[in-house]
Amino acid sequence: NEGARIVAEGIAQRSSDVDIVYLNGYGFPAYRGGPMFYADTVGATQIVKRVNDFKSPHGATLWSPAPLLESLAKSGGRFSEA
Repeated sequence: NEGARIVAEGIAQRSSDVDIVYLNGYGFPAYRGGPMFYADTVGATQIVKRVNDFKSPHGATLWSPAPLLESLAKSGGRFSEA
């Protein structure tokens, strides 16, 4: 979700930039390819569902789906194409 915000705001030029930072800087499991790649394999619809699952117990301030993520879920798009 936060990766979608970072891409939409132009902080990262593409989703693979977010993946590289997470793989090399934060120790994201390399076999998953990075959080944005993993989101593409799971599907944006599933990610939106999980973000919404966290909204009730933890509040909408932090747990509202990013507009780019919602858009990809509705269109069936992928971060690698955004």
